[in-house]
Amino acid sequence: MDLQLSRTCKEDTGAQVRIILPDIGAQRRMLHSKPSFPDALYSAAQVRDLDARLVAAGTPGFELMQRAAHAAWRAIRRRWPEGKQLTVMAGRGNNAGDGYLIAALARRAGWQVNVLAVGDSDALAGDARSAYEEAVAADVDIQPWQQQALAGIVVDALLGTGLTGDVRAPYAAAIDAINDSGLPVVAVDLPSGLCADTGRTLGCAVRADLTVTFIGLKIGLFTGDAPERVGELVFDDLQADAEIVRHTPISVKRLDTFNLPTLAPRSPIAHKGLFGRVLVIGGDRGFGGAALLATESTLRTGAGMVTLATRPEHVSAALTRFPEVMSAGISSANQLRALIEPASVLVVGPGLGQHSWGKSLLSAAANAPLPQVWDADALNELATGAVQLPEGCVITPHPGEAARLLGSDTKHIQADRPAAARALAKKFNAVCVLKGSGSLIANPAGDLALADHGHPAMATGGLGDVLSGVIGALMAQKMSAYDAACLGVWLHALAGEQCGASGRGLAAADLIPVIRHLLEEHQPCLS
Repeated sequence: MDLQLSRTCKEDTGAQVRIILPDIGAQRRMLHSKPSFPDALYSAAQVRDLDARLVAAGTPGFELMQRAAHAAWRAIRRRWPEGKQLTVMAGRGNNAGDGYLIAALARRAGWQVNVLAVGDSDALAGDARSAYEEAVAADVDIQPWQQQALAGIVVDALLGTGLTGDVRAPYAAAIDAINDSGLPVVAVDLPSGLCADTGRTLGCAVRADLTVTFIGLKIGLFTGDAPERVGELVFDDLQADAEIVRHTPISVKRLDTFNLPTLAPRSPIAHKGLFGRVLVIGGDRGFGGAALLATESTLRTGAGMVTLATRPEHVSAALTRFPEVMSAGISSANQLRALIEPASVLVVGPGLGQHSWGKSLLSAAANAPLPQVWDADALNELATGAVQLPEGCVITPHPGEAARLLGSDTKHIQADRPAAARALAKKFNAVCVLKGSGSLIANPAGDLALADHGHPAMATGGLGDVLSGVIGALMAQKMSAYDAACLGVWLHALAGEQCGASGRGLAAADLIPVIRHLLEEHQPCLS
């Protein structure tokens, strides 16, 4: 097999592998087998502290480094079973130490191996120095990096989790050389240049086909720029003492089938009055479709009763599409108040517009002491300070809306998505869903959850309208705002991932029947 042309995945039947295939250019396809990852995500500082406590408890640091090298070497051989050549790009910290040990393992296995030392090898100390000496003992060819051509499989062992500022010379040039090589790339612990805490690219970052990470999963491997940098992710805890790990506070919870909030099964004598009445408010002239999408997803996620308050000219379309919904033509806030009174949850914003009609309806909703989900133009009006958000609500901004709500810009939001989500939850005393790659859910208490499903085909209009309806329906079924947001985001992301398998051309409405199926599959109506 020509390794210079090969950037395809080979599925590992032993699990612990997520296959993503983010080749240079757009993702071509998504395979949906997910590994058995833990749900705990940590900051870089937490993982370094965990490493130190493992060493203090009796596991030598060099032994942990050897375990990491063996884990990476196993992953390389699984991914590229016909490979016979390895180029290790090494820095000068413990990340480089992992690289030197990988080189020694490959050399002893009969591979052609060379290490290009970007960092001064004379500066290596401690366990990294021991790893260097083991590579020398294995007769590995070690040379200073001087813009030599790369060959075979490239191991990125340049920079570790301690990087906080932008990558500087000579590492920036080395990263560019890796990315320009067109060769298969494996990153040790995380792609060099990717922030372990935020998933932000620090000036430049390696684009890996495979990342093998250790001890604890880092937040930055799942959000921000990570999906186009990490590639296939393999995790190995290096046989860390479970008791020591258990005492490390979780920074972010990764949502998965085993830890999702639970929607209670229904009694055989259940009736519609037990599962809430959701009022969807939106659909100004020219935007009626957004309100219809939110309404349909609310209905299909199990709300007991659904009412749509929209422009009178959209009512006939709504009745044709779903006669089960009580569709009301609303011309003024006074008319809306009669519909708010019997409602248990409001979904406000899809297609609401920014004209007087939408603003008057939003003002009426904001004065109602009910749980609410605010999206789209409701968030734009909230950003102006013209309205206040009631208690017990959920806001669902994309990065641009989040920037307006925080008086910032999209670049700053994306630079630290976890911090932005928490800041929004605190500022508005609400649950915040910060949409995007690696969607985040934060509550005012500081809890943070992450959904790592999704697909590039979801980059199309209307998906936010579907999500707001799903969350509103779950809240109507007596889930807390935070739990409803977590379950709703997970259902929405996984449905998008499954629909996206067909490629481009995904329509927002495609997700709705899949969400209904996933909800029943994972949390059946009958116990």
